[in-house]
Amino acid sequence: MDNLIYKSTRGHGDPVSASKAILRGIAEDGGLFVPSFIPKIDFNVKEFSKLNYKELAYTVMSKFFTDFTEEELKSCIDKAYDDKFDTKEIAPVKKIGDDFFLELHHGPTLAFKDVALSILPHLLKTSVKKQGIDKEVLILTATSGDTGKAALEGFNNVEGTKIIVFYPEVGVSIVQELQMTTHDGDNTFVVAIKGNFDDAQKAVKEIFTDNKMREQLDGKGFMFSSANSINIGRLIPQVVYYFSAYLDLYKKGEISEGDKINVVVPTGNFGDILAGYFAKSMGLPLDKLICASNKNKVLCDFINTGKYDRNREFYVTNSPSMDILVSSNLERLLYFISGENPEKIQSLMDALSTKGEYSIDEDMKNKLKDFYAGYASETETCEAITELYKTHKEAIDTHTAVAYSVYKKYKENTKDDTKTVILSTASPFKFPKAVMSSIDKKYDDVNEFELIKELSKIAHYAIPQGIRDIDTKPKVHNTVCDKKDIKNVVLDFLKIK
Repeated sequence: MDNLIYKSTRGHGDPVSASKAILRGIAEDGGLFVPSFIPKIDFNVKEFSKLNYKELAYTVMSKFFTDFTEEELKSCIDKAYDDKFDTKEIAPVKKIGDDFFLELHHGPTLAFKDVALSILPHLLKTSVKKQGIDKEVLILTATSGDTGKAALEGFNNVEGTKIIVFYPEVGVSIVQELQMTTHDGDNTFVVAIKGNFDDAQKAVKEIFTDNKMREQLDGKGFMFSSANSINIGRLIPQVVYYFSAYLDLYKKGEISEGDKINVVVPTGNFGDILAGYFAKSMGLPLDKLICASNKNKVLCDFINTGKYDRNREFYVTNSPSMDILVSSNLERLLYFISGENPEKIQSLMDALSTKGEYSIDEDMKNKLKDFYAGYASETETCEAITELYKTHKEAIDTHTAVAYSVYKKYKENTKDDTKTVILSTASPFKFPKAVMSSIDKKYDDVNEFELIKELSKIAHYAIPQGIRDIDTKPKVHNTVCDKKDIKNVVLDFLKIK
């Protein structure tokens, strides 16, 4: 097997192994770690269709994590994909009418982040051991809603780690907030910031590249890592479910060997759809990667024009996990479509930092042909929920609804009848207010926790364990800070002066 190493998108520093890249989270120059090449896979659909999810995960991830032994990686996978998921399939495809939905919300926190954040702590612990490190690992994570709880759940009381999650004080759903603030773990800390997700993400990135603070923590026995999808250990596990979805359609007779499929991905930070790009680059027969944005449509505009411009109004929408204007993982795609040119990436990122915008050249624009981009307004998001419920008595969350709405526009505009999988990235139970109000206006003034019970009745779903009685749990975390004070909050949590 070829030894895959990782380097920074911005070109500085020596290449590192997978375990070192996972430990560091982000490169010292502020860039993101990318594989030295995207490995190919001999995708024999008949043979792959015999694999269960764990076996498929090993087959895919072993191509990227080449310094892990078979025993180490299989151990991480076994611990990740166990009965914490409420289905053995982990990520089943459900057919609703003529459409296919990849359900990624069967984990403990009811969101797609569980698929990657169930394994990341085990990858990290193994990496610490492999590198002979005797420091405690401090996980810093910014969340727009779902990553936070999934990370808290994954790292809860994991020996040798501490985790701090920052989330925007305004913008997450009540259920999302309570999932975080009621979380009780000896090594966990949750902080609301006065700002949006981009503010939190920027502040966390600045800490990672603050050499003075790094040295200060190093002297006290701590090292940084990240649970965001800027960490390659978060991104690669997401590649697996694209293979899983394709194989699911094949086993159900919906596609034949060699058929291509499209995927529709609701995305704000670009990590989820980038995983699809990796899967396609490996050899999975994907055709269009359809990028679905909400009203904060910076990614949609970029794919359609080649210009990335965050100098625009930030909207708090009914699909809050996508309320993002600075999409970190896009930097990795830029690296590959630039011909792996770190100087060009550094220039683009400098422009984004100083001017808030950049434009790519025609050659890079032409390499975006794998993608199609569209967006859905809040009204269109609600209409998508209404339509699926009235037609099929199926409830979907707001992020899935964004994807469904964009897919309908795609079909209308292109007349493309290729079989398409829509990524259902969260459970409707995480956003009961928006979901139930879309189904019937009579629910507009009903308490959010009563709506969870009502949703269970009308959609015939059991209330997931992860949010059952969440409104009666004691609130553990009450800290709120200004974005400029995040560094001090970290030092206070670690009792460092």
